[in-house]
Amino acid sequence: MEEKKDLEYLRILKALMELPFQVGKGLLADFLNGNYSNSSVIKNRLDELDNFDSLGWDKDKIFREIDKLVANGMIEMVTSDYNRFVKVMSLTIKGRNEITHPTLPGKKLSSKIDFEITEITDGDREKFEEFDIFLEGFNDEQKKAIISDVKNLLCIAGAGSGKTTVLTKRIEFLVRYRGVDASKILAITFTRKARQEMEKRLYELGVRGVAVHTFNSFCERTLLKHGARIYGRPIRVQTYQDKILAMNMALASMGLSMGDAVDGYFTAQQKKFKTASQLANSFMNDCFSVMDYFKVTGEKSYDFSKDVDAENRHNAERIYRIIQYLKEHMETQGLRDYSDQLIDAIKFFKESPVDIPKFEYILVDEYQDVNAMQIELLGLLKPDSLFVVGDPRQSIFGWRGSSIDYILKFKENYPGAEVVHLTKNYRSSREIVDFMNHSISDLGLPDLLAANQEVGVSDEVLGVRSKIRILDFDNEEAERAFVLRNIVDGDVAHGDIFVLARTNRQLMELSRSMKLRGINHIVRTDDVAGVGGRESVVGGQVTLATIHAIKGLEARKVFVIGANEQNFPCKATDHPAIEMVKTENYNKEEEERRLFYVAISRAKEILFVTYSGKKPTYYINNRMRAIVDVAVVGCRLSVVGSGVVDEGVAGELKSWRAALSEERGVPAYVILSNKTIDEIARKMPATAEDLLKISGIGPTKLMEYGGKILEIVGGF
Repeated sequence: MEEKKDLEYLRILKALMELPFQVGKGLLADFLNGNYSNSSVIKNRLDELDNFDSLGWDKDKIFREIDKLVANGMIEMVTSDYNRFVKVMSLTIKGRNEITHPTLPGKKLSSKIDFEITEITDGDREKFEEFDIFLEGFNDEQKKAIISDVKNLLCIAGAGSGKTTVLTKRIEFLVRYRGVDASKILAITFTRKARQEMEKRLYELGVRGVAVHTFNSFCERTLLKHGARIYGRPIRVQTYQDKILAMNMALASMGLSMGDAVDGYFTAQQKKFKTASQLANSFMNDCFSVMDYFKVTGEKSYDFSKDVDAENRHNAERIYRIIQYLKEHMETQGLRDYSDQLIDAIKFFKESPVDIPKFEYILVDEYQDVNAMQIELLGLLKPDSLFVVGDPRQSIFGWRGSSIDYILKFKENYPGAEVVHLTKNYRSSREIVDFMNHSISDLGLPDLLAANQEVGVSDEVLGVRSKIRILDFDNEEAERAFVLRNIVDGDVAHGDIFVLARTNRQLMELSRSMKLRGINHIVRTDDVAGVGGRESVVGGQVTLATIHAIKGLEARKVFVIGANEQNFPCKATDHPAIEMVKTENYNKEEEERRLFYVAISRAKEILFVTYSGKKPTYYINNRMRAIVDVAVVGCRLSVVGSGVVDEGVAGELKSWRAALSEERGVPAYVILSNKTIDEIARKMPATAEDLLKISGIGPTKLMEYGGKILEIVGGF
């Protein structure tokens, strides 16, 4: 039977298992698409193997699929046994298991839920008129979500679509117009900051008495109320100091110092920009995070020979011994953590159903981030009506145990449920919204629309100074120099600027440069223990942040740095233990694409996507480049080299060249060399005569490319 199309990626894994020796990407691609012109194919009789000519894809498509499999931990790039300067591919244990038990096809989003645009019926409009004054200022989709009478409703709320406003307005509707007792309503979100914001909004709406909680604060209230019955002794939530003490005791029991643990755990590159204290804290958080994984999944033991590659096994075994000690220490000392709050509350409710509080209505924010335990808790609470708000496009915490499947399968799990899409984005300019849509179009969701903008009316006409730029630099140093100069010379207040990166390392390097320049800034990095992430941005300071740590926030100007194939999807990690030990079944490559979407969707007016050294991420497609080509005025950076080079012009020319070379199937240098581009960016030609004076521009290239080159230069 012919293999289904969505399982074609397995042929890459099978080919690596079948090939008799290590191969690079090029030979593997030639093997899979049946290319006899590769001498290695003939020399080694590879055409006699089962998977020869089994895909028929072009090389670029195979390379992209390989990158996805690398991102998902199924293939790793290793040093060749025969040449230490050559990187070859190796099938990981996870990759071998994938062949016999495929997981990735089940993560295809477009097959999971009806993503049709919400229909507004005549009956809906009649209801809108009935509550005309109450619903004033809301769009039709928001109105439908706020006043719906269905039992269970999923509100898929795109970036900047006003989801929290809709959720709180629905609570007001239930209390004022449906006569619901406020004490019978429970609103749940994920962070203390989000909880406080929700309480503030309800207070401003004049709604009192609603129970507003995070999942953890709700469970903690239950544990405090029934603690004597549940534990029979005093139990408290562990503090940061408790964690430090327990970690030091765990290491001492193994005859190790924190320095020993850190040296064996982090690479030299990972240690380069962190202090000893920061490294120790990161190591400790990773250990507690992995311990949480074992608690949540119920794992009692771990088979390192099966689940961890040989080169990481020593570290994984050490971490496993540490977390066993930590778990026993917490039990002995009467301590509980965030996972214990959920586990213990769920256990209590199962054993004593009579003590489960009764809520008629439960509303959940950020539903795309829920995990199995939180879903189990909601199931035990059994509300009469469930209203959940979330965005599959922004599901980025699979590595913590969250599962996108719960939002995708909502209608399946709650038959008869209604789905309402909030598609109007009130945050970003039209061009940025279009740019976002194209980056995530494969998910099959309805496109977002920039609010209050008519089709065919540009941002420039509407007075929105929208700018999008994709810029290519020779190295990270030049990339950082551009960001610094643009911040210093630009007219956007520092408190309204984000610089976003995929890894902590990139931020630390930029932060060091900013300190040398005296640029006031704050650094927000992701914390695997779940702390922070959605706190307020400090005014007057440029915010440097990992993308995980900035979700839910926005800025007028956003830089997304390091947007190359090395970082999106990310081939490195700041938290090795997560990759070594945790084995959640989620599609990392798809989550990385969503992470890129979250990054670019933070921008309101100005967006710079920069990269260096490697190829740009394949998440940037030709439709996105086409939007950039017609974007409004760009930003100039002059640097000293062989003359003054406008890096904005150079970057724009390289982006145009890359798109054209891909379209024509020719190397980029055939169109224009880097030397020619640099000279154009130095001399800034204004006419065809000026352009002919540039080395590398002759009459033929002037006729073919001159108009486009002058158009790009003229935009700066």
